[in-house]
Parts: sequence; structure tokens; C-alpha cells
Amino acid sequence: MEQKPQLDKIELSTADWEGTPISVQQLVLALWAENQELKARLSALEEQIKQNSQNSSKPPSKDGFGVKPKAKKVKGERARGGQSGHPGHERKFHELTAESEIHEHLPSNCRVCGVELEGADPQPYRHQVIEVPPITAKITEHRLSCRTQPGGNLQVDAPLHQLDCPHCGEKTRAKLPSGVSAVGYGERLSALVAWLSSDYRQSHGQLQQLLKQLFGIEISVASINRLRQEMSLALESVVTVAHKYVQAQAQIHSDETSFDQGNCDGHNPKQQQGWLWVVVTKLISIFAVSLNRGQVTAKQMIGEQYAGIVISDRYSSYNWLSVEQRQVCWAHLKRDLTAIAERSGVSQTIGEALLKRQQRLFRWWHRVRDGTMSRTDFETAVVALRQGFKAELESAVQLPIGKHEKTPLAKTVRTCEQLLKIEPALWTFVSTPGVEPTNNAAEQALRQAVIWRRTSFGSQSLAGSQFVARLLSVVTSLKAQQRDVWDFLTLVCQAARFDLPMPSLIPLDCPLP
Repeated sequence: MEQKPQLDKIELSTADWEGTPISVQQLVLALWAENQELKARLSALEEQIKQNSQNSSKPPSKDGFGVKPKAKKVKGERARGGQSGHPGHERKFHELTAESEIHEHLPSNCRVCGVELEGADPQPYRHQVIEVPPITAKITEHRLSCRTQPGGNLQVDAPLHQLDCPHCGEKTRAKLPSGVSAVGYGERLSALVAWLSSDYRQSHGQLQQLLKQLFGIEISVASINRLRQEMSLALESVVTVAHKYVQAQAQIHSDETSFDQGNCDGHNPKQQQGWLWVVVTKLISIFAVSLNRGQVTAKQMIGEQYAGIVISDRYSSYNWLSVEQRQVCWAHLKRDLTAIAERSGVSQTIGEALLKRQQRLFRWWHRVRDGTMSRTDFETAVVALRQGFKAELESAVQLPIGKHEKTPLAKTVRTCEQLLKIEPALWTFVSTPGVEPTNNAAEQALRQAVIWRRTSFGSQSLAGSQFVARLLSVVTSLKAQQRDVWDFLTLVCQAARFDLPMPSLIPLDCPLP
């Protein structure tokens, strides 16, 4: 006699089951087991189809038509555009320089009666016209000439002459004066090429066209690539020093995203997936492209002996950190809780209960941010909320699931198990000033890199990946400090070419690591 199956919504009496032939019982049980497996697969596929940016790691650009858009802000009563009676905002006058032109315009006759006018207006109406002048490249040619022999003719049409010594026969070539680079392109132009091809994501071809149209400069693709690599090598020490500064900070945001690296130089023979990592502080961000997404790279980026707090998602690469050193991103967690709440049955109940607590937590946090709730009151209020959140997780992990079960309920239970393991890392921001509950800073830092990835399809070599990482590090950091990118890259190029001290990404008022 086979054991009677537990059929949903079907009453099967013991007498009916015992009266069923054994062979039929076996068939029913086999079909029932197959039905349960197919139902689990169907549920998993339905959940996969319903994934979007609000319940998974998918970006909003991948959302389908069925995704409910975010609620629009309530329309105000004011009309569009400038409001009647609002204070005027006039264009500010630019400060006059030695290159500025000033034209005085005096009326000659009265506009009413025509009488000739004399004198001057002590407070004339000022009208400035701002224009971009025609730009031409400044070309400096150095002709280092010398007579070939006493009484000979002066050679003026070939720079860097090489002459024979009339005494010993040694060949001697003239040298460029100090401050003149042997590279055929100046430091500002070299910096501009690196800046435009990184921050503005210009391709080699686009750069060629832009330089020709703006400055009349014709430059080959090979020269553009050489200038890019020269800048990348020059920035190596600058980024290394800045990275040590980041690893000495009290809080670090960290994240990673895919970034393809080809094998044109033989450094990726297995065609491994590349990853663009970033560690972010308030003033400096450091990027790196790696063929590894594991703990090895995470330790290199954060620092294996790092003693501060890391704000990140729940990816396993960060599990080497103690939970007391971590703040798990609540924005990622909210998406996972939304996915649980969108499942049916007990999963929905669990997800909705956890989401309510998450929403209440962030209402309080926003009040702390805008000053309407004190930090002390916030910490006190979170105690009970945290206890309730943890109790929901502990209740969820008690639900019975199979070891290899892949049903939506099993996913819910396993997510709750993972959260319980790092539960203290959910609440670090509550008691530690300066720590944010989300990893938005790192995600925002990666945004420009993601756009660059879409237009360039990653890099084709290790050198290309290094250029991407170093330029992203420099440009992102300088913007955070409101410093001039072009001037900084120009100084870096000058320092590399003429063996001068390198400029630093670390602000002057910050201590060096």
C-alpha cells in the first residue's frame, strides 16, 4: 500500500485510496510528484518574468511595458514658467581683462527735437556681448643650427643637427632647450585628448574631427592612442597615493559592475568577464578594472587591514569583513523585500511586514536628515523596530523547505537566512554618524562608467582598462573637489615630461596617508 498523497482542494478518503489498485496508486503518485515539480518551475519562471528595477538588480532601462511607473509628484497650483512678480535674475557682467574691448557709444542728437548733444553719461547702460574667437593652434618650431665647420654655411632648414667634430670625428647632435618636450604635442593638447576621450567619451575618430574643426590640428589615431597611454602612465603614481588616502578613511562605499576587457594584448586569454570596481569617499573615488569579482579584488580595493566601515551590497566578496565593519545597502534590500512581497501565500505576508518596517525606518531617517527628529530619538525608536524586523526574519526561517527546493517560498526562506547572518550590518548607520544606509554614492560614481561601457563596449587590453580606471579616478575626484580637470591633467603631463613634482588628488587641507 502506497502512502496517500496530500491533494490540494481534493478530498480523497482513506477507503477510496485503499481500494485503488497498487499500480494506479503508483501512477497517481508519480503524476502528483511531476505536477508539483512543474508547479515549482512555473512559479520560478513567472517570478523571473516579473523581475524589474523595483524588485531586482535590473536597471530601469530594462523595465518592460508592464512595470508600474513611479508615482508622479502631485501637481502644484502654480503655472509653468516664471511666476508673476518673482525677483529678477539678470545675467552677471564678466570682469574685463586686457583682451576685452570697450566701445563707447554716445548719442549725437536729441531723439525728440534733434538738438546736438554734448557731455558724457557718468553711469552708462552696459551691454556685453560674449563671443568665442576663432581658435588656431599655436605652433612653436625649434631650429637648433650650427655651422658645419669654420667659415661654412649656416644650416637653417633642419632642426636638431648632428655635426662631426673636426678634431676627433665624434658626432654631436644639438639638444632641445630645457622646458621643451621631445613629444610633438604640447601638454595642454595632450591633457585635452585624455580628458575628452574619458570624461566626454569621445572615440578616436570623433577626437580627430573635433581637433581639426576647433583648432585646425590634424592628428592620427595612433598619436591619439600614444597620448592617452602617456597620460595613463603619468597618472599611475597619482592614483596610487590617492588610493592609500582612501584606505585610511573612516567610511568607504564600494561597488562593482561588469566591464569587458578583450585579449588584444594577451592578458585575458581565457576571455574572463571583467569587472569595474570603485571605492568612494567624500572627496576621492578610486576605480580599477579586474578580471576577478571575488574577495581578492575586494581586499585590494578596500585594504586587507582596513579598520573602518564599508557600505556595500550583500555580495559575498565582502563577507571577509566583520559584520560590525559593514553597512548593508537598504536600497538593495528594499528591492529584495519587494520581490518577496510580490510572491503569493506566506511569502507575501512576510514581505509586506518587512517592507512596512523598512518604510517606517526611512521616514524616521529622512526626519533625522532634515533636522525634525533628533539622533537620540531616532536611535531609541529603532530599538523596537529592529526587534520586530529580526522577529519576522526568525519566523520566516522556521518554515519547512527541502534542501534543494527552488520554489518561491524556498527563495524567501533563504533570503531571510542570509539577512539573519549579517543582521547587525543592517543597523550600523543608526549609531554611527557619517554612515549612510544606502550605497548610492558608489552607484552614482559608476553611472558615468556604465554610459562609457555602453558606447565603447569596454576595453580591448590591460592598458585600455588602466586608462579607463585612472581617468575615471582622477576626473570623478576632481569634480567632487570642484577642481579644474584640464589644468590638473596639464600639470601631470608637465611633471611626467620634465621630471617635476606630481600634483596630488588629495586636497591641501587633508593629511597625507
